[in-house]
Amino acid sequence: MSEADVSQLMDDLRSVVNDAEGLLKATAGMAGDQVETARARAQDSLKAARERLGDLQDDVLAQARDAVESTDRYVRESPWAAIGIAAGVAFVIGVLVGRR
Repeated sequence: MSEADVSQLMDDLRSVVNDAEGLLKATAGMAGDQVETARARAQDSLKAARERLGDLQDDVLAQARDAVESTDRYVRESPWAAIGIAAGVAFVIGVLVGRR
């Protein structure tokens, strides 16, 4: 997920929060057009945020699939190297856990 995506997501979430606060303020003591306007803005913001989150989820899933495929391809092409790497990582974890 790029920094621009995270920034856009945060802006969307801020917008949702601001619209929800507006809805709460409008419904606290008033009824009518202001309530309807605030509700419509909140619904629009929620819809946009959901769409953005869905897009980000699709991007993350695609990246995860690519990583899995790359790892699978590497292990199939170089099984002994993969075993060596796994053994090295296990050794380092064992040393770190043993220090506690």
